[in-house]
Amino acid sequence: MDNKTLIIADDRYRDHVPGGMHPECPERYEAAVQGIRHAVDAASLVWATPRRATEDEVALCHTRDYIEMVKLDVLDKVPCLRTGDTDVCPESFEVALLAVGGVLDAVDAVFDGSARNAFCPVRPPGHHATADRGMGFCIFNNLAIGARYAQRRHGIERVLIVDWDVHHGNGTQDIFYDDPSVFYFSTHQWPLYPGSGQRHQQGAGDGLGFTMNRPVGAGAGGHELMAALREGLIPAMRRFKPELIMMSAGFDGRISDPLGGLALKDSDFAELTGMTMDLAAAHADSRLVSALEGGYDLPGLASAVGAHVGRLVQ
Repeated sequence: MDNKTLIIADDRYRDHVPGGMHPECPERYEAAVQGIRHAVDAASLVWATPRRATEDEVALCHTRDYIEMVKLDVLDKVPCLRTGDTDVCPESFEVALLAVGGVLDAVDAVFDGSARNAFCPVRPPGHHATADRGMGFCIFNNLAIGARYAQRRHGIERVLIVDWDVHHGNGTQDIFYDDPSVFYFSTHQWPLYPGSGQRHQQGAGDGLGFTMNRPVGAGAGGHELMAALREGLIPAMRRFKPELIMMSAGFDGRISDPLGGLALKDSDFAELTGMTMDLAAAHADSRLVSALEGGYDLPGLASAVGAHVGRLVQ
């Protein structure tokens, strides 16, 4: 296995342009890439461009009717998906397929041994998208599709998704809520959009016990989030034993972010990354795929992403 970290990046991720002074702006991609280049030795990284995911791959987690709806909304040049708070432009459908494709390429890389782990600074983000609804700036659920793809393509049974975005990943939770093969863990600010992610939400049916929410209050920082991993996630993984770990890496919990109220520092993101890497080393042969979710203060996003990837390469 190559010990380098793979970065899946493409300037076409800038082509999804929400209207007005939207916080999920194309400059977020540029900030993330610049943060990596500034903070991380180039010799530790492998850069690659993504392929376009197929609609069949997107349908691993989304309904065909929803995929067609997105396509028609974009074709009709509407400013916002009819399902709600996700602004789009004429390029949004294709860029969303590239975002999914980037995550799928990263999954392939960690299984074929061409990279030890990967970070995908994709746009648009994904963790609010449910099977049949785009919301919260998200069109397709990039990591959820990646998890199901890993199971189908690479024959694994158990995937862990770790989500530390300031907002709860309601879409990811919803997609896997009754599924015991994908463990969803989220630590996030509550109360906050989208209003889900309370501690009592633990899955349903066969999936009961395979969703773990650890909400924290406004003003919480790295100490509280690390405690959530140490006291909740790490013991649970001794039982679950994931074969792949995926990270919804949102950086809107950083102290300067305009959409959140947490107080994380760059060093906290590095430490959270390290804790997750330790889980991957213990259970998943170090296979770890991280994808960008939130983070809306551009200088803060750049430095936090740099800290995250800087830890991935160690």
